[in-house]
Amino acid sequence: MISGKDIRGALNYNEQKVMEGTATCIQANLFKKEADRLNFHEKLNRFTELNERNRRTKTNTLHISLNFDVGEKLGVDDLNKIASTYMNKIGFGDQPYLVYEHRDAAHPHVHIVSTLIQENGKRIPIHYLGKNQSEKARKELEIEFGLVQAESKDKQQKESLLSVDVKKAVYGKSETKRSISNIVRMVTRSYKYTSLPELNAVLHQYNVHADRGTEKSKMFSKGGLMYSLIDEKQKRVGIPVKASSIHGKPTLAFLEKQFKLNEALRQPLKEFVKRRIDSILRHHSVSSKQLFTDALSKKDIAVLFRTNAEGRTYGVTFVDNKLRVVFNGSDLGKQYGAAAILEKLSLNADTVKPFRPGFTKLSLPNEEKGEKSNTTMADVISDMVTANELDFSTPEAALKLPRRRKRRRGYRM
Repeated sequence: MISGKDIRGALNYNEQKVMEGTATCIQANLFKKEADRLNFHEKLNRFTELNERNRRTKTNTLHISLNFDVGEKLGVDDLNKIASTYMNKIGFGDQPYLVYEHRDAAHPHVHIVSTLIQENGKRIPIHYLGKNQSEKARKELEIEFGLVQAESKDKQQKESLLSVDVKKAVYGKSETKRSISNIVRMVTRSYKYTSLPELNAVLHQYNVHADRGTEKSKMFSKGGLMYSLIDEKQKRVGIPVKASSIHGKPTLAFLEKQFKLNEALRQPLKEFVKRRIDSILRHHSVSSKQLFTDALSKKDIAVLFRTNAEGRTYGVTFVDNKLRVVFNGSDLGKQYGAAAILEKLSLNADTVKPFRPGFTKLSLPNEEKGEKSNTTMADVISDMVTANELDFSTPEAALKLPRRRKRRRGYRM
């Protein structure tokens, strides 16, 4: 459920899907015509007419998505009844709204677009609407229409994910397709990434790579995607697996939707990641890429420096495995880009004083007073503790060092 300020944007999104052939407007509540006879402007004008009655309200749009289990077979009549019942239960039965059936995912789902402004110009309050009315309506609809219950479905998915072995896949030691499928499903569902390279930054931790092919390839032009196992040198090994053959279909089309969604979902986590990186950079002992990488790995953050063929580092990516979020350094801020990080590490290196082995001057007796000593270095050595003067029979005895003998001073001829 999303509330917003742009009714045109919500309407455009669904109408674009209709033009692409992946959606159909199946219901128009409180419109002058049936859904299939309304054009775009008639739909927009119905909403804007009400919104104009309360110009002070900026947030005036409601965009809802009702999602059903992949195994449920729901016709248009079923979807319309469910949508109408749901809108009545959350208090929007007397509002104009449009229902769109979407066919761009494996599971059946509908989108509902409406306005928060009523005929009298008053705004319908939606504070806690999702937590209270919507959640209560969902549970009642599942019973009333015999739908798969979301809570039991979530439990099954969690149990399924917990049972999956998401350790690194090793070619030749694990079944390729099963290993890739388990890893890809876990990563694409639980991590927040906004591009294919960011997704690969996570997948590479498990020896898996997502590949679109070269720009001139047929697979690239058709928007295809393959997942492969990789070795320690990140070279692809074994037979790749088509994205469409993996349960949940983590295809490029699916990922591109996730990119947009994750861009918003990861924003609240940005400051947490920055603080964890700052805590490492503050230590002067962290003075190289390797030390920096090792220190962050102890905080469950993987660091990937990107280097070109000439060996120049041009980028850095952070994968926070505790928060399950990915950020390029530049997305966190200029001071977290590769150049700034390397400069900070270089400054740390300059502040660390390395140990330089050397000799300490040993003054012979009386030399400190300016007197010439007749004590030779051999005498000094002889004054040191020798093996035959020590008793190592017990730890206590070994600690009792013999007292230094006094020597007669004088000149030797």
